[in-house]
Amino acid sequence: MTRPLILALGADHGGVALKNRLAAMLLEAGHEVRDYGTDGPASVDYPDFAQAVCTAVEEKHADYGILVCGTGIGMSIAANRRRGIRCGLVHDVTTARLTRAHNDANVLALGARIIGEEVALDIVRAFLGTEFEGGRHERRLSKLNQMTEPTP
Repeated sequence: MTRPLILALGADHGGVALKNRLAAMLLEAGHEVRDYGTDGPASVDYPDFAQAVCTAVEEKHADYGILVCGTGIGMSIAANRRRGIRCGLVHDVTTARLTRAHNDANVLALGARIIGEEVALDIVRAFLGTEFEGGRHERRLSKLNQMTEPTP
């Protein structure tokens, strides 16, 4: 994390506590946090929060997005339906680093019921601290982008 970043955060009821903890860590590190909710334990629908965060990333209102739900699965599925979004669902520091280095992920999905708080903090640090390697990975990203193009 060499420069302050603008980060869009979103969570459903299963991830709100972890989202709030991540936001505090990111603010303490000097980043700007834009919180797209939710704010409490009442049951909500994760696609609404994934959409808000992904829109912020797509429209360049945020450098990266971080989504949290119970498993991270629903959020990652919702996010990856969006053109221009590459969301990695990760459970450890290695996959956090590789999803940035190899896939140029711009959104991170986490499962609050799957990983612990300290692991989540380490994952976010690794994700934000890793640059895209480019090279052979550019060709693969180009193929992914073609897959999201409308078919005639």
